[in-house]
Amino acid sequence: MRRLSEERTKVLFEKLAKYIGPNIKQLIERPDGVYCFREQKDRVYYVSENLLKLAATVPTENIVSLGTCFGKFTKSGKFKLNITALNYLGAYAQCKIWLKPSAEQQFLYGNNISKAGLGRISENCEKYQGVVVYSMSDLPLGFGVAARSTAECKMADPISPVCFHQADIGEYIRCEEDLL
Repeated sequence: MRRLSEERTKVLFEKLAKYIGPNIKQLIERPDGVYCFREQKDRVYYVSENLLKLAATVPTENIVSLGTCFGKFTKSGKFKLNITALNYLGAYAQCKIWLKPSAEQQFLYGNNISKAGLGRISENCEKYQGVVVYSMSDLPLGFGVAARSTAECKMADPISPVCFHQADIGEYIRCEEDLL
């Protein structure tokens, strides 16, 4: 596992800032220790430094995964978040959307969220900001990008999209070989 280059770190932090804003600092400097991001085969892992020191005794070609996979870099250099980062995004998210029970299954199949399926939305959510999607019982279901701001959602048609789908927990079944 190697450190991310400055350019890749910048791309990663820009993507994370879209969802958790200034809470990135809390992600790195946690009360239970210092955590860092490491890269292996274009995948970015979030791992504690203590675990990283222990893994130094294992040859890198024998390590398949270490810590939590946050996502991967595409061939064009963009960063794509994985659903495996949902627990961390949900804990530090600035914008949240809650779905009605009737819309949960559609979201878990990979569809966008329409106004009719919207239960609640955080105040001051801006257009194209990253959001974490929850069920009405506060279970994180996935994440996406707000298609409309909070103010625009109030005036929108019932069939118009309010959130574009990015990832959901249904991917654990649909894409299990790609999640590593």
